[in-house]
Parts: sequence; structure tokens; C-alpha cells
Amino acid sequence: MRTRLFILSIILVFITLKSSGQQSDNILKPEMYFGDASRTGSPFSKDPHVIKFSERYLMYYSIRPYTDSSNPVKGLGIGIAESTDLTHWKKIGEITPAADYESKGLCAPCAMVIDGKVHLFYQTYGNGKDDAICHAISSDGINFTRNATNPVFRPEGPWTCGRAIDAEVIKYNGNYYLYYATRDPDYKIQMQGVAISPGTSDFSRSSWKNLSTTKPMLKPELPWEKDCIEGASVIEINGKLYMFYAGAYKNAPQQVGVAVSEDGVNWKRLSENPFLPNGKPGEWNSSESGHPHIFTDDDGRTYLFFQGNNDKGKTWFISKIEVKWDKKGPYIQ
Repeated sequence: MRTRLFILSIILVFITLKSSGQQSDNILKPEMYFGDASRTGSPFSKDPHVIKFSERYLMYYSIRPYTDSSNPVKGLGIGIAESTDLTHWKKIGEITPAADYESKGLCAPCAMVIDGKVHLFYQTYGNGKDDAICHAISSDGINFTRNATNPVFRPEGPWTCGRAIDAEVIKYNGNYYLYYATRDPDYKIQMQGVAISPGTSDFSRSSWKNLSTTKPMLKPELPWEKDCIEGASVIEINGKLYMFYAGAYKNAPQQVGVAVSEDGVNWKRLSENPFLPNGKPGEWNSSESGHPHIFTDDDGRTYLFFQGNNDKGKTWFISKIEVKWDKKGPYIQ
């Protein structure tokens, strides 16, 4: 029922706007439709994460490599955009490689404000099984200082290849929980794990304890999840944790599911169906609705940011929808 209501709401709230990229002018587009074309001229914005900082909203997201081979900046990067209304965004900066371990690229940011500073968790990219989670800190949300122990986390155990991507960090019951995606030793199945660090942590490498040592925390089991669960985003509501996650690899199509936990480690899916499906033919996200981020505003309202496209990944845009809550959990009205 909720899925049908969501589809009806899409028809009501998504309006036709002139495209800022390569997608057809006739597709249905949402009010928030952000695509960063600054590097290549083609919109490419993925893996959104939003915070409120210094009386404005900041969104961190992945951006594609420069196509100009002479450009000294190589690989994927992280874009920074600001907004005053969560809908209209202006790019204000980039985070580019600054150390050997991230020289091939960095992406998939997770930001949180702690004691007036922005802590950024992100992954290296382009190193295959050696990609790992890194940490940096900033006083202005734009210029970051890397953790001296970077990379700060990669998993060990017989079930994982050792790679760690898609960091999500939250504080829960006095500790920090790091949710990460990794693959099996054959590098085919994407799964979720979790590590923990004390509430007084400096997030250095030695501070993290992997809780998923013998098996994944969550692995693909439903038909629509196919071979992948990744991009976890977690929120606490009434003492429970809700994880919005991406199921299936990109454009397979990737869609968003939800699971719930009372301890941050053991999770139960709320439904066998996607919470946020990909769009129908003719809609901007017909190829995918993926890599979610759940954001809580100062007034308590929650918004799900996510990436999508309708051309199998030639372009990528970021949008949002409001998520409401009842006794059963989250729903879209």
C-alpha cells in the first residue's frame, strides 16, 4: 500500500523542469534535482550526505574524475554544496586527494558535527580490495585535515576480501558505530559490517573494533537486492535504529530498503519490498533510486536524500523526499 501511495505522490509532487544535463526534457523531475557538471560538463553527483553547520546546510557527495588527462587532480573526488532550504544547492568546494593512500581518488562521504567541527569519513577509490575508510576534520566544513593514522579502518575475517567502503558513522548508546560495505573473498557479493569505537574516540586506526569478524551483519537475501547491500544510512527513532540501505548494484536497478535494530548489530528488514523503488519509464530515476542518506532537520522532520538517473549511469542527480514515522516505522506520504 505504501509503495502505491508513494508512486501516486511522485505524480503529484514531481514537476517538469528544463533539464540541466543530458536527460530528456520530457522526463518528470523532482523539485530538488542537483547535478554537478563542473568537472566534465555532464551532471554527476552521487552518494549524498547532508549536515546542518554554521546556520546552513552542507551536502557532501561524490563527483566523477576530470576527463582532461592533463589535470593534476586524478580520480573521483568529493564535492561540497550549500543550501538554506534543503532544495536549492550551490557548489562551494571540493575535497581532492592530498595523500598517497588516496591518490587514485576518494568518494562516498559521511559527515557529522562534533564539538563544533565537521568530521568526515570517506573511502579511497581505485585500489580494489585495498580500498579503506579514512577520516578528516574541519573547522569550516570545507578545508579538512587528514587523520594521521589514515586509512583508519578495513575489516578482517574469512567472509570479507578486506575492502571497506560507504562509511556511515553514528553515535549510539555512548559509542560510535561505523557501518561499512565490503565484498566476499571472490569480490562478487557486497555485504554490510559494523565496527565500534568509544564515545571519546579520536577515530584513529587503533580505536576501532570490528564486530563483524566471522560473518556479515547484513547480506543480500531478497530477490530485488540481487548481489549487493551497500550505502547504509542509520537514524535513531524512539530508541531503535533504522537503516536505510541500497540493494543491488548500480542501475540493476538499485533501490532502497529499510531494516531495524535494537542493538546496532542485529537487523531485521521491515519489508520484503523496496521502501523507495526506482522510477517508472519516463521518470528521472527510472534506472535507479540508490545510495540513501537519512537526514534529521532541527525541527525533527526527516528527509531521505538519494541518487538516481534514467540513462544507465551516463548522468547522476541527487534528490530528496520527506520521510514520516508511525508505530510501524518510516513511511512516505
